[in-house]
Amino acid sequence: EDEGRVSGPQAMPASITEVLEEDKLQAAEEGKLTASAVGQIVGLQSEEIKLIASEYAGKQLKRSSEERSERYGPVQQHRRAVASLDKQIQQKAEQLKELQVKHAEVKALNEVAKRNLLEATEHSIKLETEMKTLEEMEEQADSGLMEKLRTLVMMNENLKQQEQQFRTHCREEMVRLQQNIEELKSASGQDTEEEQERRQLIDQQYNSDKEKLQKVRLLMARRNREIAILQRKIDEVPSRAELTQYQKRFIELYSQVSATHKETKQFFTLYNTLDDKKVYLEKESHVVCSCQGSVPQTDGADSGGDQTESHQDGEEETRKQNEKRSVE
Repeated sequence: EDEGRVSGPQAMPASITEVLEEDKLQAAEEGKLTASAVGQIVGLQSEEIKLIASEYAGKQLKRSSEERSERYGPVQQHRRAVASLDKQIQQKAEQLKELQVKHAEVKALNEVAKRNLLEATEHSIKLETEMKTLEEMEEQADSGLMEKLRTLVMMNENLKQQEQQFRTHCREEMVRLQQNIEELKSASGQDTEEEQERRQLIDQQYNSDKEKLQKVRLLMARRNREIAILQRKIDEVPSRAELTQYQKRFIELYSQVSATHKETKQFFTLYNTLDDKKVYLEKESHVVCSCQGSVPQTDGADSGGDQTESHQDGEEETRKQNEKRSVE
């Protein structure tokens, strides 16, 4: 049994190496690193140390069992072997818990990395979409206005950079001058007339530099206002796509109005034609009724009938002309 305990830890590194190689091959086939492989790689060094320690403890146990076998009986040796095995089982259980904790930590880190990668991918896609939109807007906008805007933006950036450099230079100069003042005070112990004049010169230079800084700030504010005004003007000018949409809509509205006007005109013409037809029919009915009531049996009646027929024929032609006009 002691020989089995000693040989067991010696065989464990080979099995762990095989498991790691299998996990690496599987991860290479899948194209990604699994959480278990990461946990095994992280705990590889600690496992080797623990295996060496267990091997050393096994050898010590074997040596102590050999020494105690000479002094104690087989029953006591069996009890001590069982106690040693229980102790090894507890150690292995503790090692298993530690590995499980490490595996959970590595898995959590892997999930966080996946989420960060997904967020970065979404942000990159969003930036690409915004860049394409800006490029399309730039193509549709006026080239001269865009060039002027670029010039103003570059000028603004240069002014900001100059302001930052100027501030840095002023701070460095102020620190240097303060150090010189402190050195002079410590060297002389009291201010002389030359030092006072030099301090006045320094104060004057500081005030002049401060005024320059204020002027630069005012100039930068003016440039920013001009840039904002130009941006508002650019936003107010409709793009080609918007003008095309307006033109299509105006054409559609004109077509609708034209169709409605044509239909209304036809309705009015039809109404007038029907009204004229009604008037002519009423006249014709009145003439027929009057003729039927007073038809004499003389020769003059024939001439009157001819006049009535000619009048009816004229009304019929007028009615047909009106009907043709309504159909057109």
